[in-house]
Amino acid sequence: MAVVPPISLSTTFKQVTPGKHAGFEYSRSGNPTRNCLEKAVAALDGAKYCMAFASGLATTMTIAHLLKSGDGIICMNDVYGGTNRYFRSVGSEMGLQTCFIDCTSLKCLREAIKPNTKLVWIETPTNPMMNVTDIKACAELVHKRGDIIMVVDNTFMSPYFQRPLALGADICMYSATKYMNGHSDVVMGLASTNRDDLYQKLKFLQNAIGAVPSPFDCFLCNRGLKTLSLRMRQHFKNGLAVAQFLEADPRVEKVLFPGLPSHPQYKLTKQQCTGTSGMISFLIKGNLENAKIFLENLKIFCLAESLGGYESLAEHPAIMTHASVPVEERKALGISDTLIRLSVGLEDVEDIIEDLHQALKVAHPNVVTSPI
Repeated sequence: MAVVPPISLSTTFKQVTPGKHAGFEYSRSGNPTRNCLEKAVAALDGAKYCMAFASGLATTMTIAHLLKSGDGIICMNDVYGGTNRYFRSVGSEMGLQTCFIDCTSLKCLREAIKPNTKLVWIETPTNPMMNVTDIKACAELVHKRGDIIMVVDNTFMSPYFQRPLALGADICMYSATKYMNGHSDVVMGLASTNRDDLYQKLKFLQNAIGAVPSPFDCFLCNRGLKTLSLRMRQHFKNGLAVAQFLEADPRVEKVLFPGLPSHPQYKLTKQQCTGTSGMISFLIKGNLENAKIFLENLKIFCLAESLGGYESLAEHPAIMTHASVPVEERKALGISDTLIRLSVGLEDVEDIIEDLHQALKVAHPNVVTSPI
């Protein structure tokens, strides 16, 4: 027995007799390396089943195929731009009716549920405004109103800090590209569930649609999981230190980080999570030009989309990750020209803070600050 699970690159598998195989027949339908990853993630999520997909959006698309034309979807209004784009521009073409609401308000969620509602999509914390939704309360409300599937996008937290299935969600999904893999070298999605019926349907769709990851990517993601607990603890430690630094800085207008007592859902975060990741959003004082100067002068942080890797990343949501969200919606959500999103990495925290300090100094050269 190999200590490290091997990579099975074979696309097809020998059969003993026509129609009789030893568990695998074709790698789209099932692959030993992919199965190994799926079992590991199911264990982390406290789930009976997990399925791996080619990307986070491939996971979203496959879940959406559980529905039919005319079915209704309730989606968190502050959500990853790709999710918003998929439901708005692709799902609508298939006859799916999506409304975007603030799911942090149970009143809004209750009023949004209609007779045709079949899916509720929650992302918590949200991307990029870091709003936290009460998963348990939402699940209880949704399941009282009929046969509605509740999905939680757990990408920002990982199962190390938050377990949506234990709080009542039907499906927990991830862009495994982020914290689950953790090394910015794999594009992948994951979906876990405890429901036999959903597993059978999703397993069929996984094979029928075929949006599956390669065995090599599954190997890399499985390797990344080995250090998930170590990485997440350090992301939390570094993220909290950065959030505290930014909150005390006169060049910063506001910091959005669920691990800070100033966050409006701090108590809820403490209730349903065991910590928070390295994701921080903040508003720099000034205008778009100040935000651009800050981003252009970072040295340790890389100006790039994505998140959750070992390296620190910074981005401008309005121009980059959430550019596909209609302008009026961005304004309503607070995704302004001065909003900056950070994915705080695993570098030395003093180096990280020094980098932020020097970039803020270039963006606001006339503001006097205390030594760090």
